[in-house]
Amino acid sequence: MIQLGLTGSIGMGKSTVARMFAEQGAPVFDADAAVHALYAKGGAGVAAVGVEFPQAIRDGAVDRAELSRLVMNDPAAFRRLEQVVHPLVAQANADFVAAQRQAGAQVIVFDVPLLYENRGAARFDKVAVVSAPADMQRARVLARPGMTEEKFEGILARQMPDAEKRTRADFVIDTGCPLEETRAQVRAILDALREHD
Repeated sequence: MIQLGLTGSIGMGKSTVARMFAEQGAPVFDADAAVHALYAKGGAGVAAVGVEFPQAIRDGAVDRAELSRLVMNDPAAFRRLEQVVHPLVAQANADFVAAQRQAGAQVIVFDVPLLYENRGAARFDKVAVVSAPADMQRARVLARPGMTEEKFEGILARQMPDAEKRTRADFVIDTGCPLEETRAQVRAILDALREHD
């Protein structure tokens, strides 16, 4: 079973590409979705986050906007949050791998936003980076509700430059083209991986 890490900077179209992999029959583990589940009412992360950031707990769930506000410009707080959340996500990840191995999956995909920033590339057999022209990236991100130039620049500052991600990747998926062309790139990667499985 081949494990493919899928990453890309904010606004590059990674979520869209992850859906394309899923449509082509490759099970996808979404780290962000796993965190959402951990933060939801009854989620395994609520109590743990509450110990470090009690003011971010509302109605038995983690208030993501408040948590983001608390850690956004505080690197030490951000690190504390990562120390709480990463082991929980790692467990969800391990459960996913075991289930897919049992199901006989050939290729499984891990949607990991900060794969290179968190030195996670070694965990995967191959890495695919989703990329688009910088002007397209900026337009996509600034169109999001609640997004500002300042917030966008802050996020970009924490992410490895796109050019560097592309040089490190085994595959680069271009989303600055029509969706059907991107879909064809996804199919070609899966075909190549399945041949070598």
